[in-house]
Amino acid sequence: MRIDKNIKKIIQSALAEDFASRDITTSLLIPEDIRIKAKVIAKEPGILCGIDVAKAVFKCLDKKVVFKGFKKDGSRFRSFEEVASIEGPARKILSAERVALNFLSFLSATATLTRKFCRRVKGTKVKVMDTRKTIPNLRRLQKYAVSIGGGINHRLSLAEAVLIKDNHLQAGRFLNKGRLDTERLVSLLRRSGEKNLAKLVIEVESLNEFRQMIKINPAVIMLDNFSLADIKKATLYRKKFYPQVKLEASGGINLANIRKVSKSGVDFISVGALTHSAPAVDFSLEIR
Repeated sequence: MRIDKNIKKIIQSALAEDFASRDITTSLLIPEDIRIKAKVIAKEPGILCGIDVAKAVFKCLDKKVVFKGFKKDGSRFRSFEEVASIEGPARKILSAERVALNFLSFLSATATLTRKFCRRVKGTKVKVMDTRKTIPNLRRLQKYAVSIGGGINHRLSLAEAVLIKDNHLQAGRFLNKGRLDTERLVSLLRRSGEKNLAKLVIEVESLNEFRQMIKINPAVIMLDNFSLADIKKATLYRKKFYPQVKLEASGGINLANIRKVSKSGVDFISVGALTHSAPAVDFSLEIR
């Protein structure tokens, strides 16, 4: 991963949060001239992500730290496998340790979980996507981890695409007793420009809404919390009348049911758990 100025700001903020420059324990116990060698060990198997970020954490405290990663992002690692070595001033290495391992653990967790989901849909045309359910200010890193795991990124921000949800329709007074004012909605979208129409995504919560919304001919319709039976009905209807419209299944998707959903005929499956519920991968730093 390229460590640009925005990623550096995230790293610097994390180090500042931990007061890494004022590590009173390390300063009290470790002489300033002591140098050490250490290694980063994975305590469990997974998919590596964040090795360049971890390196940048140590370098941010002291450029003299020598960090060697033995695997690249996207590589598998085994339990108790050494993924990196570190050499340099003891104080700086110990003060940066937790922040570096936190990034490595956090990003590898998302990459590992994403890879599990992607393996479940192997052999189908479905693409596994993330959502905007990310930790504030860490979205770019989390979405990078999803891509490392084999998933694809949904919109990075609100500015990337028009995604119409039920609250937009309610607040904009487009719904009246369950009926959509498609004429007014289409007129408004067309006035906004063809660029927005080309990226238009509409979320629906029932087959009735689906049949109304697909008439607008959006780029994608998101089937939110549909049962498997209703997903199949929607894909058959789309195939018969609107084959150009892509379908995305969202809500309630897990490792146990994603295989069945992937065979229903949808094009995308979005999974919020990739970024909000990935279990941490355990790493430790051990001095040689």
